Amino acid sequence: MSSRATEVVRLLTVNGGTLAVAESLTGGLVAAEITSVPGASKVFRGSVTAYATELKHELLGVDTTLLAQRGAVDPQVAAQMAAGVRKTLGADWGIATTGVAGPDPQDGQAVGTVFVAVDGPFGAGSGSAGGGKVEHLRLNGDRAEIRKESVRSVLALLLTELAGEQTGNERAQDTERNGGF
Repeated sequence: MSSRATEVVRLLTVNGGTLAVAESLTGGLVAAEITSVPGASKVFRGSVTAYATELKHELLGVDTTLLAQRGAVDPQVAAQMAAGVRKTLGADWGIATTGVAGPDPQDGQAVGTVFVAVDGPFGAGSGSAGGGKVEHLRLNGDRAEIRKESVRSVLALLLTELAGEQTGNERAQDTERNGGF
């Protein structure tokens, strides 16, 4: 269990939030990392490992035209995976991974090309636009290292959003304690 996964579970618990995970190249590693944390059952709704491209559409609602034109390794695909798993599993937050772990390129993308995404209830103070947030990664290393770093990166992206939400909640609580000023 990683400190990032522990912090994700802690922040979701404090905020009363829930999480769903959509994975492709990580093949269940993100879900395994989250569920290794004691108390994860309070916040973790579940996961979908949509390794095959057609399952990204069938299970997560990713647009078929987008998949046909750009392939599965694409920022919009990652964003739609995160939004789709959030909706499908009824969670407050959805995160997703898609990319190329190797050994060969895929969909015209080089090995180490990864997109991680988060979709959630972005508030005014979160710093993120509605519709989610995607990060493009260029990772080095072998297949195992690329997959492991993809897990770390998607959890870090979620933590950034959860920490922003926590800060916003703390500001609201402080405002209430101080008579609205």
